[in-house]
Amino acid sequence: MPLGTSAPAPSTTITAPDPVINDLEGVVPVVAGPFAGEPASAAVQDLDAAGYIEEEYVYSGVARSYLGGPAPADGVWDAQPADEADYRTRMLVRRPAAEDFSGVVVVEWFNVSSGTDIDPDWGYLHAEFIREGHAHIAVSVQQRGIESLASREDGRYVDLVHPGDEYAYDIFSQAGLVAGGAGSATVLGDLEPSTLIAIGQSQSAFFLTTYVNAIVPRLSGLYDGVFIHSRGDWAIPLTPDGAVGNDGASVRIRTDLDIPVFTFQTETDVGPRLASARIRQPDTDRLRLWEVAGTAHTDAHILEGQYGLTPDLIESLMGCTEPVNAGQQAEVIAAAFHHMVDWVVDGTPPPPPASYLDTTDDDPPELVRDEDGIAMGGVRTPVVDVPTGVVSGYGQDGGTFCGLFGTTVQFSQDELVVRYGTPAEYVARVTESARTLQSEGFLLAPDADAIIAAAEQVEF
Repeated sequence: MPLGTSAPAPSTTITAPDPVINDLEGVVPVVAGPFAGEPASAAVQDLDAAGYIEEEYVYSGVARSYLGGPAPADGVWDAQPADEADYRTRMLVRRPAAEDFSGVVVVEWFNVSSGTDIDPDWGYLHAEFIREGHAHIAVSVQQRGIESLASREDGRYVDLVHPGDEYAYDIFSQAGLVAGGAGSATVLGDLEPSTLIAIGQSQSAFFLTTYVNAIVPRLSGLYDGVFIHSRGDWAIPLTPDGAVGNDGASVRIRTDLDIPVFTFQTETDVGPRLASARIRQPDTDRLRLWEVAGTAHTDAHILEGQYGLTPDLIESLMGCTEPVNAGQQAEVIAAAFHHMVDWVVDGTPPPPPASYLDTTDDDPPELVRDEDGIAMGGVRTPVVDVPTGVVSGYGQDGGTFCGLFGTTVQFSQDELVVRYGTPAEYVARVTESARTLQSEGFLLAPDADAIIAAAEQVEF
């Protein structure tokens, strides 16, 4: 599908003002290590070894705010342009060599829940992006992130300007123009993009829900698809101050969109804390929902693998008292995004899940669990179907964020013997589970192989 031609053409369209692209101190190469002048949120992965480069750019322009009040339950939101204000923000661009480029550019809305820019979907999906040759652009869209950047002692970001989160949607639209090469934008070097996909996790997913429902239908065509990762049952209200919060309304994704929207949910998102079970809706040729058992809103893959937070640090810095979730979210979301690309590019939709997570009729709904405490239903991976313990999106005690991290409780060696007899039998069952999941489209071959290889290292 050609870039920028998939969005609807409503009777009233909004064309975002052309941004002005300026590089920051030239095109700044990323230097490994905490050196003054290093771009914030630089990738921790060895991009050189992967054949990727990372560069930082400033882009600026005039952004509009939108008004529309609380979100309607069906997502059909009448957003109206309001004020205009100048902004100056930044983006991190990670791109492969031209000969390896897939044509797909993934634009991630930086998450600012921790008070600074983080890019969790790069953390979950970088392996898939790199093996497929996708470019990734992470954008500082929200005021809180800009304020954090501006406070750096080295003064690198002192000239950035953000007029408030009510302008974030237009700033994100203009990031799409930049990614697509509008005007003088050359942030992708000699790459020629063909497909543009927006993505965001957690707070960013709440903003993207509003963006999809209120802004996308009024645009003349920017993003070819939107991947919403870990949202609750609400959306960010369109208020004059762009306030971040839950106004109490449960909000679905509107069904009259002309671009695909994929929603990927963990146990934490579906259960009482974020209550997305309230806003389940049937899959269509433009909507898809996966709920994945044994997963948490934020897990060990991100906390330890992406941000280097060991269990001791997680406890000392955040007060989380239990081992965090070590489920197989990263493996399943790689398959989900792989399908998302096929969906956008050639119209092949992702497989629907066999079921959603089993929930009670309570309000908010509770997850139904088996006698071990493992969630029932949903997309199921070997870690829940051939368990060596209980991974959950619940059960974490401690500080503000701990309840999002889930838990892992390992079975004893004796229990593993009772369940599987021998390690060989355990490996055989993991292999059957992984290959079945692969055949159904919920695991990619490299990730199924890795799960089986890890099972071969288990001893009891």
